[in-house]
Amino acid sequence: MPPFGSGLLVLTAPLGALPRRAAAALAAAAGVVAGPLYVHLQPGLRLAAPAPRPAAPPACPALLRALAALYAAAAAQRGLDLRVLLGPGRRLARPPRVLLAAAAEAPGPPGPVELGLQHLAAAAYGCPPRLPALLLGGPEEPGGGPGEGPEDGPEDGPEDPDAALPDFSDVVVGGTFDRLHGAHRFLLSACCLLARQRLLAGVADGDLLRHKVLMELIEPYELRAAKLREFLEDVQPSLRYDIVPLVDPYGPSITDPDLQCLVVSEETRRGGEAVNKKRLENGLPELALYEILLMKDPDHSQNEEEKISSSSLRQRLLGTLLRPPRQDPALPSRPYVIGLTGGTGSGKTSIAKILGHLGAFLIDADKLGHAVYVPGGPAYEQVVAAFGTEILNEDGTINRKVLGAKVFGNQERLKSLTDIVWPEMARMVKEQIGEADAQGKAVCVLDAAVLLEAGWQDMVHEVWTAIIPEEEAVKRVMARDGLSEEAARSRLQSQMTNSQRVEQSQVVLCTLWEPDITHKQVEKAWALLQQRLSQEHSL
Repeated sequence: MPPFGSGLLVLTAPLGALPRRAAAALAAAAGVVAGPLYVHLQPGLRLAAPAPRPAAPPACPALLRALAALYAAAAAQRGLDLRVLLGPGRRLARPPRVLLAAAAEAPGPPGPVELGLQHLAAAAYGCPPRLPALLLGGPEEPGGGPGEGPEDGPEDGPEDPDAALPDFSDVVVGGTFDRLHGAHRFLLSACCLLARQRLLAGVADGDLLRHKVLMELIEPYELRAAKLREFLEDVQPSLRYDIVPLVDPYGPSITDPDLQCLVVSEETRRGGEAVNKKRLENGLPELALYEILLMKDPDHSQNEEEKISSSSLRQRLLGTLLRPPRQDPALPSRPYVIGLTGGTGSGKTSIAKILGHLGAFLIDADKLGHAVYVPGGPAYEQVVAAFGTEILNEDGTINRKVLGAKVFGNQERLKSLTDIVWPEMARMVKEQIGEADAQGKAVCVLDAAVLLEAGWQDMVHEVWTAIIPEEEAVKRVMARDGLSEEAARSRLQSQMTNSQRVEQSQVVLCTLWEPDITHKQVEKAWALLQQRLSQEHSL
């Protein structure tokens, strides 16, 4: 873990040089800073000069290219919270704990440079006067010549020195803004450079999220809006920010008369044109559409998008620990029990089989459910007494289809049945966990569709949930059980939703893609579990 929780990196190279230098600078800084890394850009500033004065970088195309390079380079440093500052003027949300500069950009003895860093940080962002200051790298910049510094000219080729970005009093942008990534940050930074007074940011919510990949893992609106505001107020404190929920594709962009510009990407340009059509219908002037390029994700895997996207980030969460395991002194530490659950058609059983091959002891709750109903089984007499002999086959066994028809859609009867059956199944589960312990198994997986409904999470250390979109689940249930679409949908809607399960889960898995993708997810989850167990035993 890097030693500092936040930092301020001051870069003084020409804007044109930054695309080439960004990766090395951020890689070095990421080794020092664990939390937010703020970047102050001030081309030509000499840090060793007495009392260097802070200034905002010019809003020009070269700055946009530099921002794109910095945020693209940050994507290679997984988890790096990069915030490139576009103007001084307020205390930062997460005050820096260390000040950084590239040694190649600060020739001369380190003492005056470190003092210059401290003076600049105090003057621009109200930092304490004696923060630690470090110079990154040696005298030679990777990929460049020794001693290259602020006096070097731009490296992007000739450009009009007076070139400037267009500006608008009020700018609007929309998006999901889930787990702000580099492409979001570049988009928002472009908006800040284009706006003179106000940025209106619409944050997708409600039905707009229904068809998003892994929508159950999207952060709540309130959290996304709070993170968005913190980022914006950090990078450009001089603007006013209106952040509003979007529950339809247009939001206030088609009714706000003060708006002048809508920032889009090549993917969303058609949406921008639709906004302008609506504005004309509403008697409002069209918005200027300012288009930025999408950012490529150099590390995307086979089932992820080529661009940097929130859906890819959510896919990378699959198999990871989303919240801490339960800490219950009454739970024995060995075997470590995983409760595996999921709705009908979620692929939970295939995940259980993979975990079994990896070494887990499997407990199939469905098999235990059948066992409690057999004549002489622990629930047989109570179920017959409660629901009558009409539920029996000629051979005296319980006809579970007839029993199911009696309780389906009747919450009172269903509760009467589960009050009989679930406690007996829980007792059998505990016996099986004891058997796993006797066999010396370190990990036990309880495969149970009703894990959460039955309250069995008290018997497990972690809940793992398998999810798939409802439409895919309907197709699978129709194909597997020969049901009509209406019957399949009715069955799914009678169950706990994916989101309800995810809220109570430590680990989430998804079987939407090819079987080898599922296999890799489960192997990843298993490997991370082994790390957790190893760390726990070493304490």
